[in-house]
Amino acid sequence: MQTDYDPCAVEAAAQRYWEEHQSFKAVEDSSREKFYCLSMFPYPSGRLHMGHVRNYTIGDVIARYQRMLGKNVLQPMGWDAFGLPAENAAITHGIPPSQWTRSNIAYMKDQLKKLGFGYDWDRELATCDPDYYRWEQWLFTRLIDKGLAYRAKAMVNWDPIDQTVLANEQVIDGRGWRSGAPIEKREITQWCVRITDYAEELLTALDGLDGWPERVRTMQRNWIGRSEGVHMTFGVADSDETLGIYTTRPDTVMGVTYVAVAAEHPLARRAAETDPALAAFIEECRQGGISEAEIETMEKKGHPLGIDAIHPITGEPVPIYAANFVLIGYGTGAVMAVPAHDQRDWEFAERYGIAKRAVIRPADAESCDISAAALTDKGVLFNSGEFDGLTSEQAFDAIATWLGEQGKGERTVNFRLRDWGVSRQRYWGCPLPVVNTADGEARPETELPVRLPEDVVVDGSGSPLKRMPEFSELGNGETRETDTFDTFFESSWYYARYCSPDCDTAMLDERAKYWLPVDQYIGGIEHAVLHLLYARFFHKLMRDEGLVDCDEPFTKLLTQGMVVAETWYREDADGRKQWFNPAEVVPVRDDKGRVVSAVLEADGEPVTYGGIEKMSKSKNNGVDPQTLTERYGADTVRLYTMFTSPPDQSLEWNDEGVEGAFRFIKRLWALAAAEAETIRAGAAPADLDEAAKAARLEIHGALKKALFDYQRNQFNTVVSGCMSMVNTLYRLESAARAQVLREGVSIVLRLLGPIAPHVTHHLWRDLGFGDDILAAPWPEVDESALVQDCIEYVVQVNGKVRAKIKVAADADKVAIEAAALADEHARKFIGDKTVRKVIVVPKKLVNIVA
Repeated sequence: MQTDYDPCAVEAAAQRYWEEHQSFKAVEDSSREKFYCLSMFPYPSGRLHMGHVRNYTIGDVIARYQRMLGKNVLQPMGWDAFGLPAENAAITHGIPPSQWTRSNIAYMKDQLKKLGFGYDWDRELATCDPDYYRWEQWLFTRLIDKGLAYRAKAMVNWDPIDQTVLANEQVIDGRGWRSGAPIEKREITQWCVRITDYAEELLTALDGLDGWPERVRTMQRNWIGRSEGVHMTFGVADSDETLGIYTTRPDTVMGVTYVAVAAEHPLARRAAETDPALAAFIEECRQGGISEAEIETMEKKGHPLGIDAIHPITGEPVPIYAANFVLIGYGTGAVMAVPAHDQRDWEFAERYGIAKRAVIRPADAESCDISAAALTDKGVLFNSGEFDGLTSEQAFDAIATWLGEQGKGERTVNFRLRDWGVSRQRYWGCPLPVVNTADGEARPETELPVRLPEDVVVDGSGSPLKRMPEFSELGNGETRETDTFDTFFESSWYYARYCSPDCDTAMLDERAKYWLPVDQYIGGIEHAVLHLLYARFFHKLMRDEGLVDCDEPFTKLLTQGMVVAETWYREDADGRKQWFNPAEVVPVRDDKGRVVSAVLEADGEPVTYGGIEKMSKSKNNGVDPQTLTERYGADTVRLYTMFTSPPDQSLEWNDEGVEGAFRFIKRLWALAAAEAETIRAGAAPADLDEAAKAARLEIHGALKKALFDYQRNQFNTVVSGCMSMVNTLYRLESAARAQVLREGVSIVLRLLGPIAPHVTHHLWRDLGFGDDILAAPWPEVDESALVQDCIEYVVQVNGKVRAKIKVAADADKVAIEAAALADEHARKFIGDKTVRKVIVVPKKLVNIVA
């Protein structure tokens, strides 16, 4: 074999072999145990970044490992191709979004192939293909028929620049995540799906997802937000109207001193018709988003309606305020305010001079001090009429019963989760399969797919579909819906379509029941709520259509850590920061590696250290994986990303670490090249001398730990174990060297195979182990190699290492002590002192206390 390691040639040959032999083509086989490994598919932005590389390397390592265990593995790849970013890029480049998207897909696919990922490319899909999205259109028509999809007016975040609805998570500090424009609240007609009908199941099923991180399950529990409370009815003075209010603290109802309603509430709007100040306040409330997080942090403001609500128990009038912290889309759009026992209500009452009435006291006190803040803890009721003396828990039952008997309330379970608004007012998305009839009704499309016109140049002035009569006008007064689906709709079921990618008669076929659920799913923690929750919901919708026969889509979930790197910048006179890539900076560090100073290599002038941040374009601290691959090879990049930290922790980028990974692969190659003939000629280990036995002990000890680490996805320690084995093989001097070399190298290659697949594929073949390492049996520990005739002990005298001894493995404590006390090096330090105690730590050390 050639002496020098040439990653370009080695990797091209391996990839050619895999393609010619269809090594990763997945075929259903009921006689074999299946393993479906899936990484969250990428948005085709144009270039892979290191976050992609790390995520997909983790998935590929797991898939290759399971394949080498003998399982029937499916690992597919596709493209989350619709969405607003493509529209924005297309506007910038003056081309149709479809052209931009498909050219990016071609480029990124080539990048993925060059990294050696073992995907079944026959199952590739792009969510912008009609063959894909026709089936989500079909399912949506079924949801309409079943009453699970409906059209309603909803308050939304509206981006006036991008001219579309944004999810709460896309509103940052009150501005659109891409346009930066201040967000407005708007009430528009939206298509929604009743995810709330599945809220209880989505919540309780989390308990069975043992293979998910507890952090993710907690995030979903909080998002679903189940609570038990009372829905009660307040009257409205001088009218027959009522105000429905939900509360989880009915024990505080006797402390209500005002009621707050959303600015968009019908009562507020009606009152604003004769109150210009109130109308101005309502207009002010239109600015900003509708997320709970934003509401919690904003300044709490309100305006009286001049209308009173009637307390359901006392019959007393309490003023009604329009308030910016009440959302029309959450609950009833009205809340009862108890300033004495809710801090937000307390602050609002302080601002507007509203009374505070304490009705809960601590169990060990006779009164309640609310002069400085609200008492929010539960306790004992007072100032509450017939409910005085009850604990908060007892009062919950008593007040709920009283309201029920009076026809003014009932116990109820409520969820924070709201129905999923799936329509977006943008072009580059899957068209909603809905026809608006001449009489203002809506009916499902019958001819599917409803194809999105692709040869369209967008200009940023709203969706061009609204200006395309050939798409929207159907004749007879009927029009086609011009909204498109939220892209979460496409990403919520792609994992299932991979199982039946070429089925043209149904959304899924029987193959889906073979492969599902996904055995291992890999993706970022940022998708913990929306994508994963929607996918779980979608799976249950498909189950109820008989398309799948399991309840959950993903058995195990691995949320990988971020790739982070140093940041460097200069600040101009206006305070704007110019960020420089770490490759452009020359830092000076102290002996602990901390930054002391730094200059820009180009001009030698100082730059400021901005800390460790996630790799991003905005901070210019990214590393181009293609540049690294061209310089070091894909295996080095893969090895480095797996070795530097465990998959679920952040990876702090270090160029020296990449060099170190490259040196290790070259070291392995050099060992194989120098010992090729010896390795090829080696036989199975037999009649070994002490040196060979010691080497096998180290190798099989490292193998045992590596096998355990593979099972828990701790690939960093697998790599360190392989490095240890290679060091052992380099040091080996024995008459049985050939036997141990052949066995040791074969173990190292198989352990490294999933992580650095190209070089191990080449060496496996070149050293005569077989044609394809993927078909090789997974290495097993030879327990006999771990049996030691002698054990080496460190000997300490008064806590300091003074000698090393070897004793028989079966020696008892007395024999070990005697051997330590007899050692000449230890005796020098004991001298004439009296030995007071000898401590033996089995198989490790002896400490002589004198």
